[in-house]
Amino acid sequence: MIVEPEAPRIVFVAGLSGSGKTTAMAALEDLSFYCVDNLPVQLVPQFLALCTQASSPIRKIALALDARERNFLAHFPELVAELRGQGASVDVVFLDCNDEVLERRYRETRRVHPLSPEGSVRAGIERERRLLDEVVGLADLTIDTTALNVHQLKDTMVRHVTGGSRRTVVNLLSFGFKHGTPASVELLFDVRFLPNPYFEEGLRAGTGRDPEVADFVLRSERGRAFRDRLASFVEYLLPMYDEEGKAYLTIGVGCTGGRHRSVAIVESMGEGLTRLGRDVSLTHRDIDRPV
Repeated sequence: MIVEPEAPRIVFVAGLSGSGKTTAMAALEDLSFYCVDNLPVQLVPQFLALCTQASSPIRKIALALDARERNFLAHFPELVAELRGQGASVDVVFLDCNDEVLERRYRETRRVHPLSPEGSVRAGIERERRLLDEVVGLADLTIDTTALNVHQLKDTMVRHVTGGSRRTVVNLLSFGFKHGTPASVELLFDVRFLPNPYFEEGLRAGTGRDPEVADFVLRSERGRAFRDRLASFVEYLLPMYDEEGKAYLTIGVGCTGGRHRSVAIVESMGEGLTRLGRDVSLTHRDIDRPV
């Protein structure tokens, strides 16, 4: 049986300078899109061909448009029609914003408008609107970012592209305090109060991944109660992180050496969150260190 290759998914992001294109592209990058800014129109077909012919074909591509690329804008409607005629799934997203808000954003960042480097910001905005007029008519989705913060804009992009919001990915990290506290964690829990397999002759050489070690940690009343309360607390927090648009949440769980108790807790939490349909990654930083 011949399997037809998956049609590429292409998202063009256009909009006024200062309306949030960088944030929108970041949202697409979080969704595993290969993102490119300001590619000249003449190179787009060659670029897309290279993406599909790569050893690991790139099927999700996002291209940001710039009003300064006048040749691109002039041929953009023709390019969109050609790509759709070839079977590609093409989305055009346009970001708009109130002129007064755009001016304020430029004042706050002290940036020069790209289409009015020696004039007023308002003149640059007006010129850019005229250049982008035809692109607005092609848009599958127009987002007014006037009242949106970065999280709301990201969520709007994700909902349009995926049909739903992107839930926060949970990174679970076990570690040993004697080897140093990890810096990049949002939540950190110390489990050195739990029963320690290190002091059990038959368990010392094992790790929290071994059933007998995990059972020793979790079967105690203290271990079971802590695991259940921690799981309940994290499940309570995650919808709020989803709503905030947080891409990743890293939770650190530490014991003395990072081989037994913290590993057992992280493994158990990972199983529970996976059953809830969460994307979870597990890292045991110190599991291979000598006992």
